[in-house]
Amino acid sequence: MKRYETIVIVDPDLSKEAETPIFERLNDLIPQYKGFLIETDDWGTKKLAYDIKKKNRGHYVKLDFCGDGALIQEMERFFRIDDKVMKFMTVLLDENADLDAIKADLAEKAAAAEEASAAQAAAEQANQAVETEAPTENNEPIEAKKEE
Repeated sequence: MKRYETIVIVDPDLSKEAETPIFERLNDLIPQYKGFLIETDDWGTKKLAYDIKKKNRGHYVKLDFCGDGALIQEMERFFRIDDKVMKFMTVLLDENADLDAIKADLAEKAAAAEEASAAQAAAEQANQAVETEAPTENNEPIEAKKEE
């Protein structure tokens, strides 16, 4: 199986509700052609180097996936038909991608991210506990201690 990266530039004037069907269609299309979506990275709206369809800005989205030639042909056919897609480009990243290794790497990253978020939540709870404790000894006001 080959690993690809596709960058899609969508019309920036579309609302999130209008953009959603494009990417839902892609998320449905990839498994239909026995592909595997690794990552969808939304880069947001950026200024274009040159005007495309009389627009100087575009909404960039990067798709990282594994699949074969039939999947690429169908995706690019879909991009050509849809007027909301301004430009797209697909690049071959790896000729012989190991799908099991990619899935293991994704699982490892997800576990590391979960651990990091759990550690951050624990640290925030500890900070809140420290802030709620009385800051002085013997429950004396801070001002009284400073005068002594």
